[in-house]
Amino acid sequence: MKFLTFMHDEKTYYGVKVKREDKAWVLPKLFESFSDDPDYPKSLIEGISKYNTLDFQEIVRKLVDEAERSENAEEFKVNFNDITFLAPVSPPNNVIAFGRNYKSHAEELSNNVDELYVFTKAATSLVGDNATIPNHQDITNSLDYEGELGVVIGKRGKKIHESMALDYIYGYTIINDITARDLQKEHVDAFLSKSLEGGCPMGPYIVTKDELPQPENTTIVTKVNNDIRQDGSTSEMVLKIDKMIAEISKYITLEPGDVIATGTPGGVGAGMNPPQFLQPGDTVRISINGIGTLTTHISK
Repeated sequence: MKFLTFMHDEKTYYGVKVKREDKAWVLPKLFESFSDDPDYPKSLIEGISKYNTLDFQEIVRKLVDEAERSENAEEFKVNFNDITFLAPVSPPNNVIAFGRNYKSHAEELSNNVDELYVFTKAATSLVGDNATIPNHQDITNSLDYEGELGVVIGKRGKKIHESMALDYIYGYTIINDITARDLQKEHVDAFLSKSLEGGCPMGPYIVTKDELPQPENTTIVTKVNNDIRQDGSTSEMVLKIDKMIAEISKYITLEPGDVIATGTPGGVGAGMNPPQFLQPGDTVRISINGIGTLTTHISK
């Protein structure tokens, strides 16, 4: 299933993509019409938190089946052209990002891959698919992109053993780790350079893990306008997903809705010769096979 969160008629909803259509089922409306549960989840994070992954999927599947059999199925759908995509988990509890987790990216920026480099991105930096974000030219002249696989946590856990780590995953999404490279160099901590307004595009969906059975063997392609900049594979990750979850949970308790950004392959603007940073009017498209394409526009 592909879950999403969106604005429609000035209200925030969550839903699931309609198969073979560019539409979403509006899940709160399905719960209201076809469920006897008055305490149904009002947001995607509530749904992830209240049920385990398979239970929630089965509940949603039954609701969709009921809607499809009804005489007014179209009343429970919205067209993608009529919604504003938000980050699928809006906001998440944490966005925890691993840097230097692809050798090709570490080398292009003259960094070492044997150093654990973890940072967070402010929840206020999150935007959804097809968002237009500020160009930030008032504070940086080196705005850069990073296409990444995002891992969405589905249940609470701490000190998780590697052998159990994958059980804590709800699904996967796409992240664009927008970075002000000059600020990244100036500051000891990466938080400010990674948390600019609009600095964490995410989406368009959370794909449940049954739909992406090989997350460590899928392609990541980033285009700026029509120019392919990154063409890599998650198979290149230095730390694998189970090790990342185990490592983080040594120190902090992971909560449902937390998102782990797993690093980016080589090909960022700062690594080109000469560097090619994002410019006003540019469009960045990040595609991960099995999830979809996340599009971000830089304001003119």
